[in-house]
Order: sequence, then C-alpha cells, then structure tokens
Amino acid sequence: MSNRKIYAKFRLTPEEWQIIHDRMESVGTKNLSAYLRRLVLTGHVIEVDMSDFREIRRLVSIESNNLNQYARRANETGSIYKADIKELQKSHEELIRLLGELLQRFNNIE
Repeated sequence: MSNRKIYAKFRLTPEEWQIIHDRMESVGTKNLSAYLRRLVLTGHVIEVDMSDFREIRRLVSIESNNLNQYARRANETGSIYKADIKELQKSHEELIRLLGELLQRFNNIE
C-alpha cells in the first residue's frame, strides 16, 4: 500500500495536456504521476537515450557467449587459441570505451 495519501488535482488546457504527454513520450515514460512528481520535486526530468544501453548490453552478451565458448573449448582440448584471447580483449576494450563515453555524457548533464 502506498504511503502517498494526498491527492493533487489541477486543470489544464488541451494544449497543455498534449505538451505534457509529448514530453513524457520524449523521455520514455508512461506513468503520469511519476513523471509529474519527478518534475516538481527535482525541477527536471533527464532524458536518457536507451539505444546506448542496448548496444552495451548486446556487446556484453556477445562477449559472454564468446567467453563461454572459449572456456568450453579449453575444457575439452586443454588449450585455447591466442587469436581467441586477442578477439576477446578487443571486444572488451570496445565495451569499456563505450561505457566511458556513456559515463562522460552523464557527467556533462546539467
């Protein structure tokens, strides 16, 4: 049960209502109450481009799959190819670079 006991109500013009919904859509939220609370309490809503996170998740998934394949091969044959290790290192460096860029963009948000 929610600890929010106070109900707030206010009137809007149809144009204001549309602006609110357009802005909610632009930041990727569908919960009007959460959006308005965040906006009023913090003074801003941060828009996050989730495509960067999806790309990082995709790269982590590929890296994990490759690592599992290399581990299976090493367990089966007792060895692993140097090229496989280099490929995994390159993938990992790309992932670290993307995370660094993403963090830098978050640091630049005012």
